[in-house]
Amino acid sequence: MSHDQPPHPPTWILAGPTACGKTAAALALAREIELEIISVDSALIYRGMDIGTAKPTADELAQVPHHLIDILDPTESYSAARFVQDTHRLMGEIRARGRTPLLVGGTMLYIKALLEGLDELPPADPVIRAQLDAQMAVRGSAALHAELALVDPITAARLAPGDTQRIQRALEVWHSSGRPLSAFHTRGSEQTPVHDAILVSLEPNDRAWLHQRIALRFEQMMAAGFIDEVKRLRQRPDLHVGLPSIRCVGYRQVWEALDAGLDLDRPAVLRDVMDKGIAATRQLAKRQITWLRSMPQRHVVPCDVGDPLPAIRQALHLSR
Repeated sequence: MSHDQPPHPPTWILAGPTACGKTAAALALAREIELEIISVDSALIYRGMDIGTAKPTADELAQVPHHLIDILDPTESYSAARFVQDTHRLMGEIRARGRTPLLVGGTMLYIKALLEGLDELPPADPVIRAQLDAQMAVRGSAALHAELALVDPITAARLAPGDTQRIQRALEVWHSSGRPLSAFHTRGSEQTPVHDAILVSLEPNDRAWLHQRIALRFEQMMAAGFIDEVKRLRQRPDLHVGLPSIRCVGYRQVWEALDAGLDLDRPAVLRDVMDKGIAATRQLAKRQITWLRSMPQRHVVPCDVGDPLPAIRQALHLSR
């Protein structure tokens, strides 16, 4: 092999908003190429959360090896930094087996972290710092440590309840950025950004098409027993709505309705909860599309016009 050749083929990423058809497209590709799929989804990582995450079925999982699915208990948290580390390891292992890794999913922070590296920590915010100082004086460090455990359990686990300075800084990062401290880049990471990626983005020309798909998927989830799935999770004393797992769209809306004592057997009540879940999912899809549009290197493939597979093949430089 000459020195000017890359050591391996480009990294393939198939992204897009929720319900755009990523799984079906990936499985179709897997029928043509020796692939292994790496999930890029912050909800599919959780065990016991199958219906509300639209997790691939047992049959779909059996068709091609999948990674980063069912790897954590819902009490645990996952970060973009850990995703990058896991994905670099998995890509090496898959290539060593003579197969091609295909990253598939819609958690855009993970994709951005892989391609660009993670952001540095946000600067100190004097207003938030003053508010936290006041809370610390009234409530004490143990109470703020407990609050941190709800939004960033990874960081809380490594901080003592009396470590007031670091607890306040972690909460400040959360309040100023909306992201846990554990999700940010730490200096000295050995992982370098992936510069050889081919990012294929499934995007609808007509947003109404995607909204219809989201509504249909939510109705199918309900018919498949989604509420019972949430009820089973609520029976666990170690799970609560503050955890990243339970904050996933759909789960949070049903969980909060059950916490409020609403009778989901009443059609009008159930319809209201469904509407809230569908609205939250549409907002998620909007954010995902906004993220994607900030990535000019992506190859856009319409997902609402015919079969997207030929255009995906072309973007990946595959010939038939």
